[in-house]
Amino acid sequence: MSLPPIAKTFMILGQCVPSMKQGVSRFKVRRLELDKNLNMYFPKIEPVFALDPDNMCKSGDIALLEILPDTTSLTITHKVKEILYAFGDVTDPITNKKVVAGKYRDHLAAVSKVYGANKNAFDYDKAPARGWQEEKKDYTHVETYIKYHEDGKDQPYAV
Repeated sequence: MSLPPIAKTFMILGQCVPSMKQGVSRFKVRRLELDKNLNMYFPKIEPVFALDPDNMCKSGDIALLEILPDTTSLTITHKVKEILYAFGDVTDPITNKKVVAGKYRDHLAAVSKVYGANKNAFDYDKAPARGWQEEKKDYTHVETYIKYHEDGKDQPYAV
């Protein structure tokens, strides 16, 4: 049983990876492919380019991708429908509660309330949202480029 090509798949789930194109995000999509000799499924990772004009995806986000009704290019076949899980903020998909190291945050808060809260403990409610360190320590929103040679000029976003 062969898999249908990703270009013809109606909706897929993908993890955003860095991309150099403007208005387009790159995703890696994991699919299981059947090996008929072993009768086992093995993971196969395929790259997908999706239209993202608002640049709402950042590296590491899990997003739902929908096929474009009319494709203008051969490489861009999908568009970002919504971001399901932001990177670094783990959510249990069944209960829709936030998780920290295998335990729910509200359970950890209840335990700390019973035994007394640690003054040095991290408070998730007061923590700023992702992206507050842009231009300080987080450069995922900046277009990167490959540095081919040293020319003496400052190249802060070169890879």
